[in-house]
Amino acid sequence: MRIGVLAKAAGVSVPSIRYYETIGLLAASARQGGQRIYGPDDLKALNLVRHCRELDFSIDETRDILAAVQRRQPCSDTKSFAERHLGSIRKKIAELRALEATVAALVSGCETTCCGSAAPDCVILQPGLRGK
Repeated sequence: MRIGVLAKAAGVSVPSIRYYETIGLLAASARQGGQRIYGPDDLKALNLVRHCRELDFSIDETRDILAAVQRRQPCSDTKSFAERHLGSIRKKIAELRALEATVAALVSGCETTCCGSAAPDCVILQPGLRGK
């Protein structure tokens, strides 16, 4: 199948496929008459790449997962990838919660100390105050 057909079948854009080839996530396709030609294995690989990206795995993590699948490694390897990724997600959530608390405190501080004053005097814009 041609690149446009592959893109449609996998629900990705043609530039995404080219990018994935450039960075080595997808094997370079065979060419026929100057056009890229793809097979069912390419579609499977692309669907896996898309799925990993939807789960917010990094490009490097996606590359490792794809290689594990292609080498038919045990499911426990995939589980290990997912456990590490889950740890990273939980860390990001904790960081976002801390950021949320900081911004909420700044908003509250603005409401009680400087509402109505000039923007440069706003507590939100004062470095180092962090909602104190």
